[in-house]
Amino acid sequence: MSYTNGLDKPSDYFNTKLYTGNGSTQSITGVGFKPDWNWIKRRNTADSHRIQDSVRGSTKYLSSNSTDNEVDAGSVSSFDTDGFTLSSSDSKYNGSGSTYASWNWLASNTTASNTDGSITSTVSANTTSGFSIVNWTHNGGNSTIGHGLGVAPKVIITKERNNTGSWNSYFSAVGNGHRMVLQGTNAKISSSIWNSTNPTSTVFSMNDSITSTMIAYCFADVKGYSKFGSYTGNGSTDGTFVYTGFKPAFTIIKRTDATDNWFIQDNIRQANANFDGNPVNIVIQGDFTNAETNASSRSVDYLSNGFKIRTTNGGWNASGGNFIYMAFAENPFVTSTGIPCTAR
Repeated sequence: MSYTNGLDKPSDYFNTKLYTGNGSTQSITGVGFKPDWNWIKRRNTADSHRIQDSVRGSTKYLSSNSTDNEVDAGSVSSFDTDGFTLSSSDSKYNGSGSTYASWNWLASNTTASNTDGSITSTVSANTTSGFSIVNWTHNGGNSTIGHGLGVAPKVIITKERNNTGSWNSYFSAVGNGHRMVLQGTNAKISSSIWNSTNPTSTVFSMNDSITSTMIAYCFADVKGYSKFGSYTGNGSTDGTFVYTGFKPAFTIIKRTDATDNWFIQDNIRQANANFDGNPVNIVIQGDFTNAETNASSRSVDYLSNGFKIRTTNGGWNASGGNFIYMAFAENPFVTSTGIPCTAR
């Protein structure tokens, strides 16, 4: 088993950075790269999620817990070589004494015009890490949009920018006849939005009445770095094991056959809470404004080659329940030099 050189170090492409607000301006460093996608959530009290990207511009945000249109607030004034700069005291980013999580992804730090689809898109794509940011103007009909990955994405998260509307999301594990909505607890929803067509190595399809500027975040599996799939719950504390091929640094889990939240867990917040190692039970809900919780009833073990569910909670492990996940790596199971990574 081998990997491209860069993916021996997944933190070159994804990193969680925690910080404390100062109620003024500050530069957040230590991300390890110049982020193209930046997702921020206040941890110690209820507040909205904030999502910025380099294609729309760092000053503009959308909220994963809301259908609201894009707002240009300027609170993240720039993406920098090793992080980002906060330029306001907005409590959602930088309230004095408040604690925050920022999840950061690297695309290409540049944009290019993509004419692979029926609509020309603007794309920042990283084919090494399987991640692209896609901006286009939808014309209200059946269209194809170029994503720039060179392989078919497993996950596509879309949002209207200048109108209110759902975070309509494609998961290959759910299929092209359904959509998931990031801002809600909904189970999978029957939909023709993907035109009953799977994404290809160059484009994805949308058949919708939307007439809006759009943004999409596209993800493909990359060995040793990212994995997107599904599992079936067994209702036991000796829960399902999900093989990813790496030790996770970050997971999102969502039940698809019944209503429940989008659960975000990561190794950095876990360690910061003085619960270094397993089980991982520090949780933020991607669809809610709730503060972070330490919930022993919501436990997952991060292992050297995947994750194992350690709870009977229905949001992770209802017996016979169907679940989707997104996972990004702390370490590959085996590096390009053949050195294995051991479990915690």
